[in-house]
Amino acid sequence: MVDFVGSLFGLLVRLGLLVAGLVFFAGLVTIAWVLLMIWLLRSLWSKLTGRPVTPWVFQFNRRPPWQRADPGFGAARSSSAEDVIDAEVRDVNVVTDVEPKRIDPPR
Repeated sequence: MVDFVGSLFGLLVRLGLLVAGLVFFAGLVTIAWVLLMIWLLRSLWSKLTGRPVTPWVFQFNRRPPWQRADPGFGAARSSSAEDVIDAEVRDVNVVTDVEPKRIDPPR
């Protein structure tokens, strides 16, 4: 009796997972169908009104974040010689805070 209940429960779980998978697949197909219909209606409307059909694209801004707020930030700032800050030049060849270490080659 326990074996029969176990196999019946396993069958019900499998059927439930199959139904859940079919519902998920039907939802994906429905979403794809709706998007296709919207795109076709938009394309038809563009053809009827004489406008070019433009594709749906994802546009992103490749500029660094600090240049997104002010489009002329980089060009205006780099051309001005008044904004240059004089800095003290130091010899970069003198290193005092590094201890030499011996590196043994791998065997």
